[in-house]
Amino acid sequence: MIWRPTAELGVLRRRAATVARIREYFARTGALEVDTPLLCAHGVTDPALENFAVPCGEAGTAYLQTSPEFAMKRLLAAGSGDIWQLCHAFRREEAGRLHNPEFTMLEWYRVGRDHHALMDDVARLLEAVGCARPQRRTSYAALCLEHAGLDPHHATTGELVDLVARWNVALGPVDLADRALLLDVVFSHAVLPALESAGAVFVYDFPREHAAYARLSAGSPPLGERFELIVDGMEIANGYHEIGDAAEQRARQEAENDCRRRRGLAPMTLDAAFLAALAHGLPPCAGVALGLERLLLVLEGRRELASVMSFYGAAGS
Repeated sequence: MIWRPTAELGVLRRRAATVARIREYFARTGALEVDTPLLCAHGVTDPALENFAVPCGEAGTAYLQTSPEFAMKRLLAAGSGDIWQLCHAFRREEAGRLHNPEFTMLEWYRVGRDHHALMDDVARLLEAVGCARPQRRTSYAALCLEHAGLDPHHATTGELVDLVARWNVALGPVDLADRALLLDVVFSHAVLPALESAGAVFVYDFPREHAAYARLSAGSPPLGERFELIVDGMEIANGYHEIGDAAEQRARQEAENDCRRRRGLAPMTLDAAFLAALAHGLPPCAGVALGLERLLLVLEGRRELASVMSFYGAAGS
């Protein structure tokens, strides 16, 4: 019957219990629970994401958030200290086994910590909610060398193109010049399948092409100071040692807009309030976003988001 929930009621009760344990964990570790708007004045510049645009009266177009990142960083700049929130996020993409246009995001920031300390924090949260997978930590480069025979930091673009050709992925001329996209193909086809039985793997030190909004290390080559948590071959969380410099943040977003133009996407207006907050002073911090439904898949031993959501699909249809 089309009106019924997509998840069993027993699963929804256990979901509620998991949320309660998450709230207890952050209360115990001294983080402030916050609430920021779902409707934002600006969309994201990330070319891999597409906002839902919403007509908003005299204000013109507003956007449903893809994450609460910018608003939470404004709170950090205002002196909030450690903060966390559990909220809905929206990304204009097709629903699938591991994707839904609307989902639940757990995002938090720790002041005075880097990405390595934040991995410790994520590991403790996993234990608090009963995730018993064995854990290990390894660099992005080590995984690519082991499973693809590739040094991602020094490989030429031509070498990446030759490697990607083995998977017969349909790529256009713009794609073949995009190192970030080519590295994504290598990681998704060669590395992720090898991690399906590896438990909980923290992958850190990403190529600079995948630094996103993370700081770059001072070494050679510079590495993106970020991590991903992959459990049973599925990305669960994405964390950064956050950029604190407004000029560097602006440059990263302008580079993303350049990429959007090359891909025929409209550039997005930068969020002036967010950049002003960084200029005022973002404290040194690390932040992470974790997909609640994907965590629930791990805890429940299930494979499809529909099985852990009250109503799956656009508008719960």
